[in-house]
Amino acid sequence: MIRIRRMEEGDAAWAAAQERACFSAPWSESSFLETIRLSYAFFYVAEAEGEPVGICGCRNLAGEGEISNVSVSEKYRRRGIASALLARVLEDGKRQGIEAFTLEVRCSNQPAIGLYESFGFEGRGIRKNFYEKPREDALIMWKR
Repeated sequence: MIRIRRMEEGDAAWAAAQERACFSAPWSESSFLETIRLSYAFFYVAEAEGEPVGICGCRNLAGEGEISNVSVSEKYRRRGIASALLARVLEDGKRQGIEAFTLEVRCSNQPAIGLYESFGFEGRGIRKNFYEKPREDALIMWKR
């Protein structure tokens, strides 16, 4: 059973460790703490068997949702957890009046691109050399 809940300050260390396991330029614990304290940010944690297994967040920037930090622990991937997290973020954003959402994803990350497309996101541009380690372009995706 998967439980989705709001991220709390006590989750920041785990979230930073999760980022280090998944991304070459991870957020720090202090970055998570600062962000979840923002009035316009909403971040979620997915739990399985009482343990955190995934994160997803969004910032409401002038009525547009900037989605970030979508990741699931390797052991729990391909179980619908990222979908559940993303659905919760989109639902919460819509309740807050957000009508358009955006995110960036590595151009080579076809599983993530497929997930975002299944939610109605469309590729709308490229950010050249956005990612490091390895250097790669980002696909900018929008859901309007």
